[in-house]
Amino acid sequence: MKIISAEEFDRKFDDGEDISEYIDWSTATRPNLEPAELTVTVTRGTKLLLERQAKELGVSVDSLLEEWLREKLDAARSSAAE
Repeated sequence: MKIISAEEFDRKFDDGEDISEYIDWSTATRPNLEPAELTVTVTRGTKLLLERQAKELGVSVDSLLEEWLREKLDAARSSAAE
């Protein structure tokens, strides 16, 4: 693993450069990322709109819903903290 300053690391990241050689992957963790199933019942119209939006974005409906739910939960947490 190579050592560089935080500023140089940020610049390389922002410029889209490969920064993997500057990360100690032996200590990397991915907490709370194990999948958990959730069943949601929506109207047929809502399902079609979700499928259309997911297709436009090039993602799965599951990924779209997960991102939207995360954004909503983060916003709710932020406003509750104020």
